[in-house]
Amino acid sequence: MKLNPEYYLNEDVVALAKDLLGKVLYTKIDNEITAGIIVETEAYFGIKDKASHAYGGRRTNRTETMFGAGGIAYVYLCYGMHNLFNVVTSVENDPHAVLIRGIEPLVGIDIIEERRNMPYTKGAISAGPGSAAKALGIDRTFNTKNLAGEEIWIEDHGIRYKEEDLAATPRVGIAYAKEHALLPWRFFVKGNKYVSKPNKV
Repeated sequence: MKLNPEYYLNEDVVALAKDLLGKVLYTKIDNEITAGIIVETEAYFGIKDKASHAYGGRRTNRTETMFGAGGIAYVYLCYGMHNLFNVVTSVENDPHAVLIRGIEPLVGIDIIEERRNMPYTKGAISAGPGSAAKALGIDRTFNTKNLAGEEIWIEDHGIRYKEEDLAATPRVGIAYAKEHALLPWRFFVKGNKYVSKPNKV
């Protein structure tokens, strides 16, 4: 059920970001398993993408993870408080990544509710990248972890959406990326309450 490691070596990060919708993201922490269906993603197109941390080939302690071969986790701190989880994709030294922006709770819902201190019936429990990561217990200790391992992984449960049920819109909060801020590289499942705002098409 786990995605094949080769899956992540796909060099078309935009297609992969869309394909990840419906896949199930798992974590196992202290023998507690939680999981959610991925319902919102954003693609970041490596060194050519002005919104990417690796734009222009920028290599720092933080971005170095992105330059690894696809199939590892890239987790960074945003605004000094939110851990954001990304799937590193493509081949080594081609730093593409997919930000997971929203998940629909599926497994270990009681644990997710405890982590977020709210009922799973509230979309806010796991809508938005910071909330999605917190719901699954993902912090910076997950950075560089192998997505084919035993702590964090993604499975294919055969969940497929029709084309008309998916939206492609500009990414969120990247005005600094100038013309690249308008690229329709944010994908989400229409009408799903675990998609972050703005969830209009």
